[in-house]
Amino acid sequence: MAQNTLLRFVKKLKPYTILKGLRYLKHYGLKDFISRLQERMEPEEVPYGPWYMQHKASEEILEKQRKHKWLQPPLISIAVPAYHTPEVFLRQLLEALIGQTYPNWELCMANASPEDQKMAAVLKEYSEMDERIRFQNLEKNLGIAENTNAAFAMARGSFIGLLDHDDLLAPDALYEIALRIQEEKADFIYTDEDKVTEDLSEHYQPHLKPDFNLDLLRSNNYICHFLVVKKSLVEKAGGFRKEFDGAQDYDFIFRCSELAEHIAHVPRILYHWRTHKASTADNPNSKLYAYEAGKRAIEGNLARTHTEGTVSHTKDYGFYDVHYSVKGSPLVSIIIPNKDQKETLAQCLDSIWEKSTYLNYEIIIAENNSEKDETFEYYRQIEKRENVRVLYWKKGFNFSAINNFAVKEAKGDYLLFLNNDIEVVTPEWIEELLGNCQREEVGIVGSKLYYPDHTIQHAGIIVGLGGVAGHAFLNMPGSRSGYLHKASIQMDYSAVTAACMMMKRPLFEQLGGFEEKLSVAFNDVDLCLRTVEAGYLVVYNPHVEMLHYESKSRGAEDSKEKVRRFQGEIEFMRTRWISLLKKGDPYYNENLTLSKWNYSLRAR
Repeated sequence: MAQNTLLRFVKKLKPYTILKGLRYLKHYGLKDFISRLQERMEPEEVPYGPWYMQHKASEEILEKQRKHKWLQPPLISIAVPAYHTPEVFLRQLLEALIGQTYPNWELCMANASPEDQKMAAVLKEYSEMDERIRFQNLEKNLGIAENTNAAFAMARGSFIGLLDHDDLLAPDALYEIALRIQEEKADFIYTDEDKVTEDLSEHYQPHLKPDFNLDLLRSNNYICHFLVVKKSLVEKAGGFRKEFDGAQDYDFIFRCSELAEHIAHVPRILYHWRTHKASTADNPNSKLYAYEAGKRAIEGNLARTHTEGTVSHTKDYGFYDVHYSVKGSPLVSIIIPNKDQKETLAQCLDSIWEKSTYLNYEIIIAENNSEKDETFEYYRQIEKRENVRVLYWKKGFNFSAINNFAVKEAKGDYLLFLNNDIEVVTPEWIEELLGNCQREEVGIVGSKLYYPDHTIQHAGIIVGLGGVAGHAFLNMPGSRSGYLHKASIQMDYSAVTAACMMMKRPLFEQLGGFEEKLSVAFNDVDLCLRTVEAGYLVVYNPHVEMLHYESKSRGAEDSKEKVRRFQGEIEFMRTRWISLLKKGDPYYNENLTLSKWNYSLRAR
């Protein structure tokens, strides 16, 4: 297995990928380089090639789609800017369109290289064979943005799809798009995609996307291909802008998504991004200027949405960090439940006092039936600080009830729930949480937690993983970034852990706080899901890094009472969130496994 993996890895090496690796080594050092190399060389748990062949539409399904009776099928115009397209690529693109099971489409190709005789001959041949194939010869190459706008101007359809001149659509792509247009009244639709080798011999690197995810989009152009947008939306957005050449689609996606009424995602691999030397699919270095344009595209989105933030590049091409500015200096209430464990609590508090750069906070210790004298002596010491209070909850342990009790005594507008076995790593942790939490659309912000051995304990929560809900990237080495770098970039999730979680106080009170029927497990997940249900985002912020001294073996519910309690909480969640559990987490993808934490493919 390891030898086969190495052979596949070496086979895919090209001069430009080697150059990319050397640049990474120079910038980030040998340790990071080796870690990243090991991650890239790990074998797929479920090999993608055979998986794709099993999951693509069968001939039987395709034939059924061709016989589908459409009532007022929308005309979908496929906009293709073309420039010296190799003949074989062009023929394959045209054949893929002709092979679509959905019939009501037209090709709108803006040819910026009319002097190319081979292209001209192929376009003439196919346009005479199929009247849906239309092209326009441009007087000169206007650049990718203006060439695309010329293709837009040709469109007669009510919807416009974007297709690169060297890529391919799966035969059921337009059928699936048309279904979303008719059934969901969507005006902005995107699909999953993969990459394919130049000779089409191998499909690889599937990009299985979540439903619309604003913070992921601000971290990376995850929507990319295949995108179909209502023509009126294209016109309102203003088409492509040449000042964003290289990231013109990223800028366009932002502007259209800001105006869209209903965004739909098709969780199927319907677009094949061909890799070759001139393509950014496998050679980001071919268009380094594009990444600066991408940064400006994000900055434009922030400006149009009146959001204050600073955008910077990450280690990986095409991925970005957005740091949101804190408005004013609001009081943050840090709530920490505790029973004895004086040394653990002291380590937590010392890290807050010694490392925090944001100082307008209060600390509330929610004391729950401690028995040791040293604990109460420690309380007396820390209460000498003017921003520390100890509250006494004298009933039995109930995480939800204890935190709800503490919130009633809190003075801050922002609530920061923190476990006593957390140690602060990031000095700007409060600012990072607060800047996000102050955004109008955000309700909750979570952090990245590591075990003491620097493996990941929390990097977001996926509904349905392991049953009810589970942590993404659990136990993955902290030096790794995970599937499409998701452990290392900011994005929205359905839930995050309350081991370190900030929430708007008014929203907490509006939702009634933590569900007290969930005394130990899933109370944070339930609160997050109610937050999403209320129309707010739950954001995972990997820039807030903490150590979590929770035992990896914790969770052994060995007494009959604990087992009954845990089973009861599972049933509560399954009953309350039955619809979501059946439908699947919108911030995940139905093609990904629910039995492992690592975003691997779901076996058939």
